[in-house]
Amino acid sequence: MAEDLALDLQELRQLGSIAKRPRVVSLISSEISHLEKLSKEHVSDPHATSTPIQTPILSGVKLPSSLAINYVTLGSFSWDQDNDKVKIYVSLEGVGREKIESEFQAMSFDVKFHDVQGKNYRCAIPKLNKEIVPEKCLVVVKPKRVIITLFKASKGNWLDIHFKDDKLKPNLDEKRDPMAGIMDLMKNMYDDGDEDMKRTIAKAWTDARSGNAADPLKGYR
Repeated sequence: MAEDLALDLQELRQLGSIAKRPRVVSLISSEISHLEKLSKEHVSDPHATSTPIQTPILSGVKLPSSLAINYVTLGSFSWDQDNDKVKIYVSLEGVGREKIESEFQAMSFDVKFHDVQGKNYRCAIPKLNKEIVPEKCLVVVKPKRVIITLFKASKGNWLDIHFKDDKLKPNLDEKRDPMAGIMDLMKNMYDDGDEDMKRTIAKAWTDARSGNAADPLKGYR
C-alpha cells in the first residue's frame, strides 16, 4: 500500500510540473494533498485501510507518453442529433474512464481510448459539418458503448456529420473556361448520381459525340 501511494504521488507530481491550466493544477494539487495525508496515516497505522481513490476525468487533457502509441481507428459508429447537439455512439466495451484522452476544437474532435483489453482505439473526425463549442463537449462511458456529445455552435440541422464541399455550386471565376466548368459539373453529377443518372449522362454524352444528338456543350466551344 505504502509503495503504491509513493508511486501515485511521484506520478502526480510529475503531472503537476507540466500542467499549465489553473483548474488542472488545482485538481492535481488537491489530489497530491489527499495522497500525502493518506501516506502519513498509513505510516502512523500500517494496518489501517483506506477507501479507494477516485480520480476525476479531465476532458481535453492529454496523457503524457514518451513512446509512440498505435491506435485502432473506430471508423464505424452511429449518430443522431437535435437542434442543439450531436451524439456519436461508439460500440466499445471495457473502456476505463481514467484512460480517455479527448480533444475538441471548433471544427473537429479526437477521442482516444487507451488500454481497452490490450488495445488502443481512436475515434476522430478531422473536419465536421459545422462548428461546435469545444468547452461544452463531453464523453460519457457506458458498459457497452461510449457516447461523445458535440454541442453545436449554432442551432439547426446537420445534413451530415462530415464536412462536404458543395460540388454543384457553380464556379464564378470569370477567367475560367466555361466548358471546363460544365465538364466538372457533369462529372460531379455522374460521380454522385445513382445508376439511372449515370446511364442517362453517359448516353447523352455518347450520342453527342457520335452526332446522334445535339452536343450539350455546343455554344460554349
